[in-house]
Amino acid sequence: MPQKTKQTPMMEQYNEMKGQYPDAFLFFRLGDFYEMFNDDALKAAQILEITLTSRNKNAEDPIPMCGIPYHSASEYIKTLVSQGHKVAIAEQLEDPKLTKGMVKRGVVKVLTPGTYMNDSIGMVENNYLSALDYVNGQYILAFSDVGTGELKVTTLDDFNAVLTEFSQLQSKELVVSQAVPKDQVEELQHLQSFTLSPFELTAEVGSTTRESYKQILADISDDQELNGLLLLLTYVNSMSHQAIDHWQAATHYEVAHYLHMDYYAKSNLELTESVRTKKRQGSLLAFLNKTETAMGFRLLKNWLDRPLISLPAIERRQSQIEDLIEHYFQRLEIKDLLHGVYDLERLVAKVAMGNVNPKELLQLNQSLSRVPGIIDTVDQIAADNEDESVWANIQGQITALPALTDTIAGAIKEDAPATLKDGNVIADGFNPQLDEYRDAMRNGQQWIAQLQADERAKTGIKSLKVGYNKVFGYYIEVTKANLHLLEEGRYDRKQTLTNAERFITPELKEVEAKILEAEEQSQVLEHQLFQAVREEVKRHQVTLQAIASTVATIDVLQSLAEISETHQYVKPQFMTDKRDLYLKESRHPVVEGVIGQDRFVPNDIVMNPETSILMITGPNMSGKSTYMRQLGLIVILAQMGSFVPAKEARLPIFDKIFTRIGAADDLLAGQSTFMVEMMEANQALQHATDNSLLLFDELGRGTSTYDGIALAQAILVYIHDHFDAKVLFSTHYHELTALDESLPRLANIHVGASEEDGELVFLHKVFNGATDKSYGIHVAKLAGMPGELLQNAQVVLKELEAKNLNEVNKDQQLSLFDLVHEETPVQPVDNRPVEAGSQAVIDQLKDEDIYNLTPIQALNFLAELKSQL
Repeated sequence: MPQKTKQTPMMEQYNEMKGQYPDAFLFFRLGDFYEMFNDDALKAAQILEITLTSRNKNAEDPIPMCGIPYHSASEYIKTLVSQGHKVAIAEQLEDPKLTKGMVKRGVVKVLTPGTYMNDSIGMVENNYLSALDYVNGQYILAFSDVGTGELKVTTLDDFNAVLTEFSQLQSKELVVSQAVPKDQVEELQHLQSFTLSPFELTAEVGSTTRESYKQILADISDDQELNGLLLLLTYVNSMSHQAIDHWQAATHYEVAHYLHMDYYAKSNLELTESVRTKKRQGSLLAFLNKTETAMGFRLLKNWLDRPLISLPAIERRQSQIEDLIEHYFQRLEIKDLLHGVYDLERLVAKVAMGNVNPKELLQLNQSLSRVPGIIDTVDQIAADNEDESVWANIQGQITALPALTDTIAGAIKEDAPATLKDGNVIADGFNPQLDEYRDAMRNGQQWIAQLQADERAKTGIKSLKVGYNKVFGYYIEVTKANLHLLEEGRYDRKQTLTNAERFITPELKEVEAKILEAEEQSQVLEHQLFQAVREEVKRHQVTLQAIASTVATIDVLQSLAEISETHQYVKPQFMTDKRDLYLKESRHPVVEGVIGQDRFVPNDIVMNPETSILMITGPNMSGKSTYMRQLGLIVILAQMGSFVPAKEARLPIFDKIFTRIGAADDLLAGQSTFMVEMMEANQALQHATDNSLLLFDELGRGTSTYDGIALAQAILVYIHDHFDAKVLFSTHYHELTALDESLPRLANIHVGASEEDGELVFLHKVFNGATDKSYGIHVAKLAGMPGELLQNAQVVLKELEAKNLNEVNKDQQLSLFDLVHEETPVQPVDNRPVEAGSQAVIDQLKDEDIYNLTPIQALNFLAELKSQL
């Protein structure tokens, strides 16, 4: 009868470690394998597609088990981490050959999605790790890219700001303190996929971490933000089991110093990914990306996510881009030089962590060799600008390091292997002692070859050979058929094979000792020399990080200059004294990039203090959404410091952009399109200022016609009466166009279309005034609807139009809107008595501050009220 599995000392050791890391796959080192047991084995076998076996197969309760070779573990780890899992590595801390009983083991590091660096080279995107704390009604958000050393922190006043920042970072992992409300953590998880890592910072550990990173944290004066950074840094240290020393100086940033765009705005405008495909292709980022380096791409995305609101900073970037456009050949030279620059940020991090390999040091050196040329070319461009300060921030941050490049070039062979263990990494001539060892090995090998030739000649045995293996060392091998030809007394038997004998001679033994000693000592020395070179590079860490940052800036500037010149963009002017907006022949950058400038129909956009709301009408597919989006994208480009797609551009500086574009934005679980629509609109109504831009597309269409019309008009009236933001408002509710009579700052425009022989032709041109037709049936025809269906729809439409004309005249139709204007008195509704239970629900509704509820909180609140009713 099967027996139950007994708890062995080894399994006790495993279970104890697994208890310390319950949320990680535990890779438990047993000889040449990492083994996993129980649930880890069951899950890992499925994810990694490896064989699942068991320990004590014949027992009543066999233990599931799987394993992977330790030398190929990196790919398996990468697979697990990329899917959001953590991996704890438990190594043998003693030599099993020298240990009696159980070998001591310990977890040496934990690899997590936010701290994983092994595959950082070649990773173009940032890999952010965030930490979130909640103190005194404020949220502290710290984040880092462990692979580059970037380290930043900010304080946010409400959870909606947290949602916006977190969605922008796209963090792979979130370290969260207990102080953050659980329902808000759940809402973040609804927003995007990431690995959640609850973690608490004790005062003692936090103090130790602060002391370790005193210099890095020197610029952070706020205690709450300092604790947020310590939460993040302590977590990273606890995972890596060592202090990370390649952090850049921690910096505080204010979200108010950048153009505010919430999650919806960035998604609707497709800044970094397509709404439809959720991929980079089709986004503004993909279109603008003419960068040559990984650092440049990451910085371009950062500029796109955080456009500026400081006019001097914007104008400095404008001037730099203008200089690059005017210096065409120098710009091409810079682009060519950048093409040979590797990811300096991640290379420096690997140097600091001590896991840079020889090939990566060569990549670093090749990159540094391009820096003098970049400096010279930038200096040529800067010399032609009358304002010396324009390029000063770049010129002051980039420097050549000729001594360091000479050291690396002299130390590392040009064809060095990827790993140090393979040897042959250090260049000849770099170290005399190493050269001696190598000379001994080369001469020894030549002597071995000559010995084989001499022995064959002396014995007459043509098959005689001199060989080597790790167990027996060097030997002379003779087949048994030729043993009689050997001179007696000269050959000492070393090993017997089936068909041959192996011998050693005094001469061979002497050379063997020299060769093996030289090989052993050369490996030790080579490792020491490589470490010395790595430490020399590490000594320049701060300078290298500054070079990387500045090269990235130059790369982004040349990328925007190339786009501006290729597509004939213009430098926008900013109206700080008056809030005029004038775009002549503006275009949508991405659409134009796809279909070509010759096919895109440009349009003017004109708004001034007298006309701050433009109501856009016109048929579906005519270009209303494109017209709206292109204004949003032009504003973002302009405040990035870029040139814009137009013949002429005068713009105010906006502080915020709010959007409501698209009909299928069911972004969070459980939300209808109309709910999302109302939430997006509410964000604008609650937070917009006179300096904001609002883009509302078909607001109110998610409900019944009269509800939609009433809401749309009420929103327009509220905006008009409460703040003077710039607003584009597209609609199919033609009744709304009459609002230009009662709202003085509202004007009507429409996208033109015409009928030719019964066919609808889109003009894609915007004209003044309103349109009175939607051409819905024509659009259905373009979509390929059956002819019979279209004919029936036409009949129904004529009947409805006729009935409407007979029953409701124009004045009666417009009176619907007068009901919701603030100046029109609203008839009071009789208040009937309600039951006590219902009154309690009403009281809760009155007391709740609904405008500060997050979307999930609002849905939960409504669900609670409904359950009470």
